[in-house]
Amino acid sequence: MNAPERFLLPDIQSAPDGRALAIDRVGIKSLRHPITVQRPDGTGQPTIATFDMYVGLPAHVKGTHMSRFVEIAQGLTEPMSVTGVRALMIMMLERLEADAGYIEARFPYFVAKRAPASGVESLMDYEVTFRAEATPARGYEFTLTVVVPVTSLCPCSKEISEYGAHNQRSHVTVGAKLAGEVAIAELIALAERHASCELYGLLKRPDEKFVTERAYDNPKFVEDLVRDVALELQRDPRILAFTVESENFESIHNHSAYALIQRDKRTAA
Repeated sequence: MNAPERFLLPDIQSAPDGRALAIDRVGIKSLRHPITVQRPDGTGQPTIATFDMYVGLPAHVKGTHMSRFVEIAQGLTEPMSVTGVRALMIMMLERLEADAGYIEARFPYFVAKRAPASGVESLMDYEVTFRAEATPARGYEFTLTVVVPVTSLCPCSKEISEYGAHNQRSHVTVGAKLAGEVAIAELIALAERHASCELYGLLKRPDEKFVTERAYDNPKFVEDLVRDVALELQRDPRILAFTVESENFESIHNHSAYALIQRDKRTAA
């Protein structure tokens, strides 16, 4: 696939195809590659991303050039950001001579956090996805998704119990289709401030007391989590559409509680 041109090897994938069937997405899936991700201060955070990169293939073309996707990923030199992914999409469409493309990059993102009482610092990791799509009909769209682990405490349990309330770890997933630059840390903080309590990588005993009492004073159903996050996303003009999910890994059941809100502000009345 990367043979030197002096060998003049046949380019089979560029041959014509007579089956008259266009392909919606063709490319590479699950390519792992080191990248840097832009922090709010402009610096880059090293991480490992898993890429899916596809283009649309016209009906008359036999195949795409798979090696070019890898070359594009390996050519990343600047920290990835909302604007950086758009530039990556433009490069991919030009290199593959396509008018439609899809890029998804999934990676862990780390935030340094201080424990609420002791102030001890530790790292918290979050699952982040950059997703970009470009089509002639819809143009370019970018979606930023974060999975934020939090604590939720059951309001019903607190109300009916004499000795406390059951709580659990929850995953709040926020997917936002963006019209402007929104930092990863902004979406993480949004989800955390609407939970019963946020999580920390390292806690001392005074911190454990703080987070336990904080959750007890701030009970949330799974429905409360998604509604509170959705209300804030609804007010943000940089966000065109969003999905908010919450999965509570129940501590008194062998199943999860779940809720989802989806809204597209472009089509809302």
